[in-house]
Amino acid sequence: MSVGLLAVVDDILSAAMKASAKAAGVVIDDAAVTPQYVQGLTPARELPVVAKIALGSIANKFVVIIPIALLLTAFAPWVLPYLLILGGGFLCFEGAEKVLEWFGFGHGHADEGERDENRLVWGAIRTDLILSTEIMLISLANLESGLDIWQTLFVLAVIAVIMTGVVYGAVALLVKIDDIGLGMAKSPSRRLRRIGERIVRSMPAVFRVISVIGTVAMLWVGGHLVIVNLGAVGWHVLSDLLHGVAHLLEPLGGVIVWVGDTAVSAVGGLIVGLIIVGVVLGIGRLFGKRPSFDEGHQKVPGGVSH
Repeated sequence: MSVGLLAVVDDILSAAMKASAKAAGVVIDDAAVTPQYVQGLTPARELPVVAKIALGSIANKFVVIIPIALLLTAFAPWVLPYLLILGGGFLCFEGAEKVLEWFGFGHGHADEGERDENRLVWGAIRTDLILSTEIMLISLANLESGLDIWQTLFVLAVIAVIMTGVVYGAVALLVKIDDIGLGMAKSPSRRLRRIGERIVRSMPAVFRVISVIGTVAMLWVGGHLVIVNLGAVGWHVLSDLLHGVAHLLEPLGGVIVWVGDTAVSAVGGLIVGLIIVGVVLGIGRLFGKRPSFDEGHQKVPGGVSH
């Protein structure tokens, strides 16, 4: 009996790894996006906030995404593209807001406190919901045929736990690496002190780069979701453009094709995001309100809080 159980577990793990392989790009994006939400917090609150976001991510996957994905796949698969278009549009909106802030439009919130921390956490969990949805749907689409509903559920559960651990383990390391550098800077070893000092000095630039990567990732993933799923519901103009670029670049190799796909998706995502920002601002003005950019994020020049 134990041998049979081990065989089942091995099959589930193997299926989970194969199904999740194609979602690796979105996992990297998720890990790049999330550190932006922790910037500006005091060092003592960084890991607790990452833990809260990770718990929210687990809840997203187990309470919302997996049950709804299984139900819709079984009974209303035609709904999924529309949900992904809405999710992609939300990512485009957030990414466009960030780009506008780079050019001096909008403002962040520099005040710390429990209310701001909660806002940061909920903002991160909202974004995670979209990214996690794509991760889980990509994994679901790449599951081996022949699995029953319970095997599918167990495989998706394994993927959810592994992906959450990878993403938020990486995020925790990123946000605490400056503390590691500070500890090394106090070492008796001259070599370790130098390495620690270099780490501390480099972290503001590292977080600025991560912020840019995270913004581009939101625009890329959001734009790709909108373009591909508009094609899935019958509006093929943008998806044909994307396929045309891939076909044109195909002789140059897979990496160049990926870069071209990413660039087209990101530009498309930026255009979609700017349109949504314009609509939101127009609605706000119509009702006498002035929407503020980046309500859920906290901006601190330089990126680190030490």
